[in-house]
Amino acid sequence: MGRFRLSEEPRPTFLDSTRGVQSMAEAAQWLAIRGIDDLECITPDLAGVARGKMMPAKKFTGNTSLALPSALFMHTISGEYPEETGEFRYSPNDGDLKLVPDLSTLSLVPWESDPTAQIICDLVDTTGAAVGYTPRNVLKRVLALYENRGWQPIVAPEIEFYLVSKNVDPDYPLTPPTGRSGRQIQSGQAYSIGGVNEFDELIDDIYHFSEAQGLEIDTLIHEDGAAQLEINLRHGNPIELADQVFMFKRTIREAALKHGIYATFMAKPIQGQPGSAMHIHQSVIDQRSGQNIFSEADGTPSKLFYNFIGGMQRYVPAALIMMAPYVNSYRRLTYGMSAPTNNAWGYDNRTTAFRVPTSDASGRRVENRLPSSDANPYLALAASLACGYLGMAEGLEPDQPTDKTVNEDGVISLPRGLLEAVAAFEAEPAFHDVFSRDFVGTYAGIKRGEFETFMQVISPWEREFLLLSV
Repeated sequence: MGRFRLSEEPRPTFLDSTRGVQSMAEAAQWLAIRGIDDLECITPDLAGVARGKMMPAKKFTGNTSLALPSALFMHTISGEYPEETGEFRYSPNDGDLKLVPDLSTLSLVPWESDPTAQIICDLVDTTGAAVGYTPRNVLKRVLALYENRGWQPIVAPEIEFYLVSKNVDPDYPLTPPTGRSGRQIQSGQAYSIGGVNEFDELIDDIYHFSEAQGLEIDTLIHEDGAAQLEINLRHGNPIELADQVFMFKRTIREAALKHGIYATFMAKPIQGQPGSAMHIHQSVIDQRSGQNIFSEADGTPSKLFYNFIGGMQRYVPAALIMMAPYVNSYRRLTYGMSAPTNNAWGYDNRTTAFRVPTSDASGRRVENRLPSSDANPYLALAASLACGYLGMAEGLEPDQPTDKTVNEDGVISLPRGLLEAVAAFEAEPAFHDVFSRDFVGTYAGIKRGEFETFMQVISPWEREFLLLSV
């Protein structure tokens, strides 16, 4: 009598995925096989801070409805609620907004001691309509403009940040941390392998945490500032890349805390040191052919390529508040430093706001060098892509490219501070269509409120130069 072996069912591939499933049934199995007890349902607020709820994994897969109050997306970075002004208005009843999990973002929280997972959520109102002033929905609205024309934008962010010694008293300046050598890190370490090696164990944790979440780092380098690092991400879909930046910020902060130091994404954390940017590389492909629309068939730059740059030059100064969102952001945008203070463009010219890197025709792209690392990645990407879109839709022509150094002449052709940037943002009619009037009014109101809280603080400069002199 022959022996029969029962065929084993092949293991579903989604169970081995580090990031994302396709259905709630798959999510239940994915969580169960990892022994996940707790799940963080998170969403970025207007500052890019993770907000949400933690719940038992079994309750999540039981189709539980999750909600957050609408006012949560209308407070300042310091947690205060601004006065209603202009078109900034609170919901009369502070009604709930419903969290809708994006199952493609399900991943582990590798720094937690207990088995924990996380998932990024979108927000809808009680009718199921997308809430227009929430960051992920703002970016999706801009991407829909591209999709309607048969285009797909591709982006690659580069994120700079500082490692600093723990600072429990905000009255004291930040200082660089002590590295593996036992000495405090100094500036001038750009692309230094030795500078990176000073933090080998911390960087190993960043890599391990990232791998566990399905996040892919392209390269990591030491920048010019003291203990300033930069992470480059592989190019891809803007929503996916914004999600990655959102998650990377959490990851890097947690890895740093594990080693007894802080990681900060402030635009200008240390006086006299370079600021931290979030440069955004952008190209656009045709959805049907998959070809880069910035290049003609013969490899030469296309009209749309120049129109995209024209749109950046025309509209980015008015959208700067979405890329430089705090008072501190404008300390980075000063002449004589490594950040641009202009809306010029050029080929492989790092002193311009809009740089065209050297590439072949298929890789032709525009790098926006204005956004700072403190920006909400969803809003910075939405702003940058919207400006390029408007240029293509309106057929705008750029000025001539420059090969000169254009950030050391003392001229600043951008809003110089927060209130000036808010005024320019509100005054641009095109933004009411591409971002929604609701978002423009809400965001401007919050930024005015943040400026008012900043004005309540007396700075060391005022005490040093005014105390005994005026």
